[in-house]
Amino acid sequence: MKQFVLQNIIRKNILSMNPYSCARDEFKGSEGVFLDANENPFGNLNRYPDPYQTELKQALGSLNNIDTSKIFVGNGSDEVIDLTFRIFCNPGKDKALLFPPTYGMYAVCAEINEVETLEIPLTPDFQLNIPKIETVLNDDLLKVIFICSPNNPTGNLIKREDIEFILNNFAGLVFVDEAYIDFAGTKSWINEIAKYPNLIVSQTFSKSRALAAARIGIAYSRPEIILFYNKIKYPYNVSKLNQQAGLEALTAVDDFTQRKNTILDEKEKLKAKLNRLSCVTGIYPSDANFLLVEFTDANKIYSELIARKIITRNRSSVVNSCIRITVGTPEENNILINALLELL
Repeated sequence: MKQFVLQNIIRKNILSMNPYSCARDEFKGSEGVFLDANENPFGNLNRYPDPYQTELKQALGSLNNIDTSKIFVGNGSDEVIDLTFRIFCNPGKDKALLFPPTYGMYAVCAEINEVETLEIPLTPDFQLNIPKIETVLNDDLLKVIFICSPNNPTGNLIKREDIEFILNNFAGLVFVDEAYIDFAGTKSWINEIAKYPNLIVSQTFSKSRALAAARIGIAYSRPEIILFYNKIKYPYNVSKLNQQAGLEALTAVDDFTQRKNTILDEKEKLKAKLNRLSCVTGIYPSDANFLLVEFTDANKIYSELIARKIITRNRSSVVNSCIRITVGTPEENNILINALLELL
């Protein structure tokens, strides 16, 4: 088995390039007469934000008991995904491995960066097909494997032992996307970074932290990997407003816990009510804040709900006759159920 060697994975031009040095790289103080960055001297938001989100990283480090050198903060998880391709995959040459049905931005970012995607569909119970995965792990051009757990749109956690198998038998990088991990009631892969040098863990403030509008995504990995994310990111990639929103969200512990518990309770109530409807033929297990629901005629149900200004996500193109339903407030969930009862 080939061993993971970081220098063999990173694009050669990324290894050798000199990163852009912004004004706040050259002077890091917070007090003084600032005449260095060509900012407007007037206004409340006239100064560039901290390019390395120091306070936010410190709060995330304390929360997860991890050193800030192992944390990268991006403009949403989509920036983290895109930078992963830019750092590790040579356009027109290298490959990434995906397991559909899964989060669509992996394939989109691969196409933008001209990276070929290998696809091995999940098994009927939405788990990794390890025998087929084994056949591609030694491909010299395969650089990154993306695993979404809990997976979107299916909602389930990927078996831990299967992810461990890939980490132990692949000489490239394994990107574990944990956008929904706070709803899953299981430990994060962040705890395994010290054990696996080829592991990158992605999280977001968009789901359980209720900050989708603020666009805050995080990558956790070893310092030598995080260094390259900081090397090629845009200088001021996360605004001051968004950094402050993230800090406030992390301090609002009681609100976070209450909202998360409400969503989990509502998910079970919603599942029970949906199961009683004759138009529902199945509900897949979910470790996230949504349900993947199979209907007798998903396209018709989706259109009828749209007509009533109830917006769900039709996933029939990736999972047969299925609609993905995000768990809303108790009032929103009741509106959904009442509308479905009217349709019947």
